[in-house]
Amino acid sequence: MDRGRRGRQRRARPAPTSPPNNTGAEDGPRASTNDWWILDIGSSVQGFRCFPNMAVNFFLKDGLRVSPSTAQILQNSTNLPMIGKPIYGVLSDAIGIRGEHRLPYIAIGVLLQVISWLSIIFLPPSCITKITLTMFLLLGNVGASIVDVAHDAIAAEVGRHTNSTGKIQAMVLSFSSVTGILGNLLGGVALSKTSTSSMFSIFAVILTVQFLVIISISENSLSLPARMNSLSSSVRIRQQFSQLWNAICIPEVASSIGWLAISFSLVPVLFGTMFYYQTSHLKLDSSVIAMSKVLGQIYLLIWSLTYEKWLKKIPPRKLFMYLQGSVVTLMLCDFAFVQGFFRCLGIPDPVYVILLSGLIEVMTLQFKNIPFNVLFSRLCPVGCEGSLVAFVMSITAMTTMISSYLGVALAKWAVVSGDEFSGISLAITVQIICAAVPISIGWWIPDKSDIKFAKLINDEDYEE
Repeated sequence: MDRGRRGRQRRARPAPTSPPNNTGAEDGPRASTNDWWILDIGSSVQGFRCFPNMAVNFFLKDGLRVSPSTAQILQNSTNLPMIGKPIYGVLSDAIGIRGEHRLPYIAIGVLLQVISWLSIIFLPPSCITKITLTMFLLLGNVGASIVDVAHDAIAAEVGRHTNSTGKIQAMVLSFSSVTGILGNLLGGVALSKTSTSSMFSIFAVILTVQFLVIISISENSLSLPARMNSLSSSVRIRQQFSQLWNAICIPEVASSIGWLAISFSLVPVLFGTMFYYQTSHLKLDSSVIAMSKVLGQIYLLIWSLTYEKWLKKIPPRKLFMYLQGSVVTLMLCDFAFVQGFFRCLGIPDPVYVILLSGLIEVMTLQFKNIPFNVLFSRLCPVGCEGSLVAFVMSITAMTTMISSYLGVALAKWAVVSGDEFSGISLAITVQIICAAVPISIGWWIPDKSDIKFAKLINDEDYEE
């Protein structure tokens, strides 16, 4: 109990105030123009990645004519570099390039993406196979992962330095969501008007513009904290990994990561199978698929704003049980959909796909990320929030890949292929059962009293 009181006293200690001034900036320094340039462009490009990704989906299906299971394996295997995000974060923190720790890494990451997409564009069609496409997408995702880590670090550091963390994070999320909506809208139009190669070219041009902006800005002009360089790179790397390991060993952190990993990895993902079911079996137009993606991004934006404004104080265990229960409910809707239940009610297939398919995807894969980031920021010791969040992102990427491979195995077991969908109801039934399992171990997630006992929040952080 004494330790808990001391912890709360430390948390309650007022932050040092800056000297008064007459400039009107009562909350300390403000983010510079270059800060906003870097963050706005980075989050916009991040959200717009859905544009070429949609083209990849249709290129695999119509260009290379791969089966649903093969397409799902290829696409999820290209996310392998996402697992290395903690390593990229530690290297970025510990090793500077010409004295800079963020912008050079972003420039390298963007350049790798440009090389990846240009290679796909300029290679002769006869040279583009499943293997070569996968290798180039892997290279692009290495670059995207490096950019994500450095970009998130800039957002966190600028937010702390300017006392505007909430504003910075809200801006980054808003730009990413809005450009995600725009990317899906334009993707649906482009697929019916132009070739997938042209879509890859458009994204390569956008990445080139981002690269030119990055190399034209000095990191010294950003609102980043000064770094102490007295220690060698190897020592700093060891310190970073040591801090991350100590954070992971906190019981509340470890059990929360365990629940997150199980809630993703145990549930077979059938989105690739559903994509083929909707386009090959139901013959839905690409614009319908694009609109479902658009609505999915809109749902995600609404969820993030709603969570920030009204749901942030709900105890985490209760919130995640509600979310997981909602996932199970939506999967039941998918089961009713493939059984033709909604058709009997007079609801056309395109209407269901537009309204609910995107929601099922983002709720299964993304809704939990936002409250989990908030939970881990409260559970994590001060000083390694960025490393822990990067580690959790890598765990999420790895477990999502596992669930995708399980989805492929489930589809094969249920005899679902590119032209055979008679077993899709059975596959969804198994998926629903697996999705219900994490609810039974909800006690792994700390509730309000657990977090208080760990000395990590104030009484007003959560409602009863």
